[in-house]
Amino acid sequence: MSAANGSAIESLADGLRRFLLTGIADEEVFAADVFVDFTLPQWWVQLTGRDALVNLRLRSHPAMGSVPSWRVDPTPSGFVAEFTERWNADDGDWYCREMARADVTDGRISALSVYCTGDWDPALQAKHRQAVTLLRP
Repeated sequence: MSAANGSAIESLADGLRRFLLTGIADEEVFAADVFVDFTLPQWWVQLTGRDALVNLRLRSHPAMGSVPSWRVDPTPSGFVAEFTERWNADDGDWYCREMARADVTDGRISALSVYCTGDWDPALQAKHRQAVTLLRP
């Protein structure tokens, strides 16, 4: 991948991270007809368009939070991002782990496949901490 392509991918990946933090899908980052394939532990959603992407995000994460871990690897057609999210709701601090594959067409994210662990409430996080010692937290 050339330096220019690497720089463009880095910029788009930064745009995806900004979207996760703000809920704003910049037109410089996402194609108008972006296709989203979103898989949860026991559900599957597909949608098309920036507005539909924003609506899904705001319904599933009405409280914006942080993205404390973030890794991006370029692919021949775009990039893969692995990340965690944290946010606060009325009943405490929530957490999830996700991986997203982004296809890039004409300089914008044209397709996004997201795989999410599901949202872990404070009780599930505590149960996990008691049951499992992670080797690389």
